[in-house]
Amino acid sequence: MKASIPPLPPLPPVPLTAPFDSTAQLMTEITTQLSDRLSRVRLRGLPPRNPAVRAPDRPRPSRSASTAREAPPLVAVAHGSRDPAALGTVTALLDRIRDLRPGLTVRLGHIELNAPLLPDTLAELSGTAVAVPLLLARGQHAGHDIPAALAGAPHLTARLARPLGPHPLLAEALHARLEEAGARRPCAVVLAAAGSRAPESAADTARTARLLSERLGGVPVLPAYATAPPEGGPAGTPLSVPAALRALAARGHHRPALASCFTAPGRFAAQCAAAAPGPAAAPLGDHPALARLVLHRYDQALAARSGCGQDSTGAATVAV
Repeated sequence: MKASIPPLPPLPPVPLTAPFDSTAQLMTEITTQLSDRLSRVRLRGLPPRNPAVRAPDRPRPSRSASTAREAPPLVAVAHGSRDPAALGTVTALLDRIRDLRPGLTVRLGHIELNAPLLPDTLAELSGTAVAVPLLLARGQHAGHDIPAALAGAPHLTARLARPLGPHPLLAEALHARLEEAGARRPCAVVLAAAGSRAPESAADTARTARLLSERLGGVPVLPAYATAPPEGGPAGTPLSVPAALRALAARGHHRPALASCFTAPGRFAAQCAAAAPGPAAAPLGDHPALARLVLHRYDQALAARSGCGQDSTGAATVAV
């Protein structure tokens, strides 16, 4: 389409005494005058533009909403429990995650004991997904069971995020639950976790104990396993909860607090709380710091192209 452009009158000379005190002001004036003259250009065959009539504004999608729609679903992988309160607790955590990132698809899959099971959740998805274990340390589930479930979903391109711990956000949530239980200035703390035979689990739990101790200003925090034998597990693994309590009592800490390193209520969490002679914190549940940590692990998995315990297998990206 050709345009009929009438000759534009020359710009009036700028007097030497013009009150422009900067180059920016001079360029602004030139741009304003050019815009005024170009507005008079008429395209052949089109009516002149009426400056009083504005074209209707087209709604622009929210940048954050658009990004969230394009983001892969987050599949939160919970362990599962026979405790009827566990499912409601995990559901509340997922609701908080959705509140933090509106528009992101968040699904739930269990390793065992509760529906939906992880393979069933994966079967309902397509394209790409990110699985985030709601586990607080590495172990058999994170290293074998969840990768096997992802590998059994060849229709998906999936990424597996790291377990939630250790991380300062996990220590923040543990600290908050201790304060809620009345342990604002504990003399010592037992960090009660589920436990695993994997040496990586012991290392992660010990690191979480150190992070919690730092938040408490150096208060002794002794990691312990709910699944360890009463007199202690294999060398290099944390003590059992009763053994940890006895060890602290031998140091003069007769009423230590118990930090519950569990995502949701269950048999192990209840068993550990019952053994505590002092304040016993509730499981982490839907604490805001834990919800932020889940999203952090999701973002890490999306950003990681290699490493971080992730290896592409074609149909699935799994951690080993």
